[in-house]
Amino acid sequence: MSIDEYIKRSIDDKADRALVLEMIMDEYGTVLKRLIYSYVKDWNTASDLTQDTFITVYEKLENFQQRSSFKTWIFTIAINKSKDYLKSWHYRNLIMNEKIFLLKKDRGKDPEAAFLEQDEHHELLKTIESLTVKYREVFLLHYYQDFGLAEISEALNIPISTVKTRLYRGQEKVRRILSASERGEQHG
Repeated sequence: MSIDEYIKRSIDDKADRALVLEMIMDEYGTVLKRLIYSYVKDWNTASDLTQDTFITVYEKLENFQQRSSFKTWIFTIAINKSKDYLKSWHYRNLIMNEKIFLLKKDRGKDPEAAFLEQDEHHELLKTIESLTVKYREVFLLHYYQDFGLAEISEALNIPISTVKTRLYRGQEKVRRILSASERGEQHG
């Protein structure tokens, strides 16, 4: 029996909820944490938000109306938690302090040392992370979480045509950035 089928059968069974939550955490824990990390860029915060997502799922499980797949529903919760965190005062204050710290730290670094620190293996991921959230989230859901266009549309609450446009434009931006990088140009 798939996790979706098991969830459908046990939504109203309060005694089974702990077992269902454990199954959900086993099934989705790692991918949700990676997804959340793609938004917040901090593993500790991603862990906290992943736990918050599971708490919300546990509390709202009986409200799951099965209009979409369970995967889409839980990813939507995780995305919304991530976006709420990014809008929070705590996050904006943290980012401002971090930028000030990095400015002070980088003053003594020469350009060659900074270049050598970049690992070619992570170039694509860094490029994807450099995209604005609206392109990055569609890109990551499609290519890294294997969401279809309809699932992305539902998870982000945007039309499929918008999903297609953002996916196409995100791909174009990644291509431009990577080709500029190969030519030795800087992107910004």
